Amino acid sequence: MSVLALVDEHELTVRATEAETWPEVVRFATQVTKSRHRLLSPLLGTSPASGFEIVETVPHREVVLAGRHRYATYRLVLRVTTDSPQTRITAATFARFPGRTGRLYRALLLHTHGHQLATRRMLHQIRTRAERRPYRP
Repeated sequence: MSVLALVDEHELTVRATEAETWPEVVRFATQVTKSRHRLLSPLLGTSPASGFEIVETVPHREVVLAGRHRYATYRLVLRVTTDSPQTRITAATFARFPGRTGRLYRALLLHTHGHQLATRRMLHQIRTRAERRPYRP
């Protein structure tokens, strides 16, 4: 398998501790692996059906999701970094877009800012949940 190139990276500061943020990152990653888009999944031919599976976890630091479809092979790396008293969450996307249709798909995805908007929405969702979650050691 060829190396996946960095597509983009987004970061948000969370007004919560790592102990409050990490469970929300894991919850989000788990939810993503269980959801299936009824229209998008068959159209793209995602594998797995949800589009993502968790392939690696470094507890309290990183969750790596991966998947593929007709036009791309990709990884989404969610990182949690402590910056006391706050926490940073980062989403880095790596992908390969093979062939002419892959290049077209990449151009469409990045030109419309669809990927950027989806990634930022994901980070905001994680941040909102973490900031609402009271810390319980």
